[in-house]
Amino acid sequence: MADTQTLIEPKQKIYFDLTTSPHLHSKWSTSKVMWFVVAALAPSIAVALVFFGWTQIFIIITAVLFAVGTEAAILAIRKKKVTLFDGSAALTGLLLALTLPPNFSLSATAIGSVVAIGLGKQIFGGLGYNIFNPALVGRAFLQAAFPVQITTWTKPNFAVDAVSGATPLAAFKFDKLLTDTTSLAIGNVGGSLGETSAIAVSLGGIFLIAVGIVNWRIPFSMVIGMILFGGAFWIINPQQYPSPVFHIFAGSFLFGAMFMATDWVTSPITNKGMWIFGLGISLVLVVIRIYGGLPEGVMYSILFMNGFVPLINKYTTPRIFGVEKEEKKK
Repeated sequence: MADTQTLIEPKQKIYFDLTTSPHLHSKWSTSKVMWFVVAALAPSIAVALVFFGWTQIFIIITAVLFAVGTEAAILAIRKKKVTLFDGSAALTGLLLALTLPPNFSLSATAIGSVVAIGLGKQIFGGLGYNIFNPALVGRAFLQAAFPVQITTWTKPNFAVDAVSGATPLAAFKFDKLLTDTTSLAIGNVGGSLGETSAIAVSLGGIFLIAVGIVNWRIPFSMVIGMILFGGAFWIINPQQYPSPVFHIFAGSFLFGAMFMATDWVTSPITNKGMWIFGLGISLVLVVIRIYGGLPEGVMYSILFMNGFVPLINKYTTPRIFGVEKEEKKK
């Protein structure tokens, strides 16, 4: 008896949509993230203008314009789509400006922005491919090229002591003069435009954490690291070394923890990696501040740990289920 086959016609055809990656979507677009960070910097900008004068706005404008212009020029040369309104170049220029001292040369500011975008970002392939934080690359170049200008500090308005022209870190390192925590919190002390007010920086950082742009693990691990490493020296000799509270409130620590170290491109992608990254930054920073020739080292510590991010990601990313480890070669 011959076999028979029954053909059943489906009542409804089913279609599947096949698309390329990414298959996971986020509420955050590049443009939205960048402009949210710009908004978070508003308190620091306002404090800078209050304590150092409204003319500091020219440093900010110069840095932003040259960052955006450099990005547009390089993208045009590379025959890539010019995307000036995503905010990434503008944010780089703004961050660079806020790491500079008051009344810094506008021509040097422009050079710093060109280097930040050209060498810190576009030379690696553009947004998302850079290894190091672009704004800090520009700042590091200016530190090397204009060492006198970039360490010349302006005494802020409403200063309450005679050494406010110098940064609190420099005053302590070289003269053992301790700045009170209230002044560090408010911002009427010497320092870079965006770093002096712990309150202003914290407000912006907390906002970014609250909306989900900044992962709390990086700034929190940096604070924990400073308490552990800075506190160890302070316990040994409190007259010779500053307290962890002073380390956290003084200099660029909070600004770096909230706005620089948390950069999505140049920070680790895993939770464990973020803890390693933050603790590493604080360890390097304490060593630089205590044993280095410069009183500050946030910039160098973040750039140093940026270089380890690929390695951190490699050893902290969970192994895919079902994939066996390669056997070691004999």
